[in-house]
Amino acid sequence: MKAPGLTYYDIAPQVTAFSSTRHGGVSRGAYGSFNINPYCGDASEAVTANRETLCRLLGVDDSHLLLPHQVHRTEIAVVEPDFFSMSACRRKDILDGVDAVMSNVPGVCFGVSTADCIPVIIYDTVCHAACVVHAGWRGTVARIAEKAVAAMCRRYGSSPHTMKAVVGPGISGDAFEVGDEVYDEFLNNGFRMDDISFRRDRWHIDLPTCNRLQLVASGIPAGNIQMCGICTYNNSADYFSARRLGTASGRIFTGVVLK
Repeated sequence: MKAPGLTYYDIAPQVTAFSSTRHGGVSRGAYGSFNINPYCGDASEAVTANRETLCRLLGVDDSHLLLPHQVHRTEIAVVEPDFFSMSACRRKDILDGVDAVMSNVPGVCFGVSTADCIPVIIYDTVCHAACVVHAGWRGTVARIAEKAVAAMCRRYGSSPHTMKAVVGPGISGDAFEVGDEVYDEFLNNGFRMDDISFRRDRWHIDLPTCNRLQLVASGIPAGNIQMCGICTYNNSADYFSARRLGTASGRIFTGVVLK
């Protein structure tokens, strides 16, 4: 089996940051081929094999490859060094029902799963800590990216001015057509709609731009924010897209390893 194809991001020399593609695994059909998410209906033996492959590539133990069970909210899990001395049940509880994972522990791969939702990586260059965020439209309208920056400032004494960020592969504004009720959620929560939306037959909302603007509003310099520019809907041969493939399909894993 070939090594999985990963899209890497140049954040800092002491950080490995990436998003997985659909290539290099053993999953089949709409899960094909590289899916490590156990919550989307893929065969467990395929998920296990794909995890093992990713761990070998990154040089981490399987117990140090962490992804949450996401629920489209704004809870953030914090992984401290004592996490790995906890029972398996306790570790699972910490990662259950959260949509972002934050840590400053070296040698751990942590991240989020997406398939059209927007993954956001935030890294503090001074405190050497990171947070990886799952921002679907519900998380975006609830300002999860802003909350992640604030959480890093509280936990690690971070400053937004020393942070870098990546907005990873997700559905583009051109492809993200929504109903009036979704548009109204953003409007009623104080978003400047001229900056993030436009109308054709229906409303379209630009989630990548919306998350970038939240990062800037949080104090991260605009020049420190990378926009990967990959639309999952328009590139579903290489990246999982729930709108293209259905919800019974694989997930992109966007993660970081602090060295």
